[in-house]
Amino acid sequence: MRNLSQVVWWMLLVACSQGAFAHNHVSEEAELMDLDGLTAAFGWDFDSTEIVTEKVADGLYVLFGVGGNIGVSLGADGVLIVDNQFPQVMDKIEAAIAEIGGKGVDYAINTHWHFDHAEGNNALGPKGTTIVAHRNARTDMASGGVVNLVISKYKQQPYPKQALPIFTFDDRMQIHFNDNEIELFHFSPAHTNGDTAVIFRRQNAIHLGDVFNNSGYPFVDVDSGGGIDGMITFCERALAEMAPGAIIIPGHGPVTDASALARYVYMLKTVRSRVASMIADGKTLQEVMDAKPTSDFDAVYGPETASLGFVNRVYTSLSKQ
Repeated sequence: MRNLSQVVWWMLLVACSQGAFAHNHVSEEAELMDLDGLTAAFGWDFDSTEIVTEKVADGLYVLFGVGGNIGVSLGADGVLIVDNQFPQVMDKIEAAIAEIGGKGVDYAINTHWHFDHAEGNNALGPKGTTIVAHRNARTDMASGGVVNLVISKYKQQPYPKQALPIFTFDDRMQIHFNDNEIELFHFSPAHTNGDTAVIFRRQNAIHLGDVFNNSGYPFVDVDSGGGIDGMITFCERALAEMAPGAIIIPGHGPVTDASALARYVYMLKTVRSRVASMIADGKTLQEVMDAKPTSDFDAVYGPETASLGFVNRVYTSLSKQ
């Protein structure tokens, strides 16, 4: 059975493709929304959302709710989380952490700047949580901007000072916490230009944020500096950092293993190659989409027409080179 995060993600995709929006790959014509509009269109209900906890290793948990998966390191030093969903469910997130023995949130790492992973900063920052992110993610949070979801556009407001990361890094950073070496890597622009992979060395686990979507095709935020080539590089370098038997925590979908991430990389490379070949032949975006370059992967990743414009974003990122 799919866990709650995967179900919510697929509900979002179905709502996009069949409900409030007609599926439209022409992103320039997409509707601009605020969070209330996006919440209504996607059918999110913060009041009824349940937070589901999964223990993945000693001292390491994953929380599933509405938005990105939350990694939780729990130990003698306190609580460190990776991503934090929305302020509207923060009480539930904190209650779930309390149930496994935590008291508040000492550190929060943002894997990138998108609302469904970092909006909880607005609740945690004022409480004194130390927030950490890549330098570019902080810049985007501070300035705000439009997140182009292809089928719609979300106007993310600038975060106030208390909700911004206090510590930032460029390529690599270490946090020594809960008898663990927690390493933060930015291998390349990928999902955005400010992605962070978080490795928990003691548990041989990695949280990849939305660079790895384990509930469907990924969203490549080209407008935020992401690209298909960078996404491939990021995943390959992440795999190279891990020991055998690694635990892989995706931005959405169930916790998995390195084999699933390797298959995901193969899919990315294959679709990238097909789209690049059609671009070289002079095909238009519509012609590329009509050729269905993901068709043999749809059984695993779902119908591409229910994605956030995966082929569109691959085509767009390659066309910019």
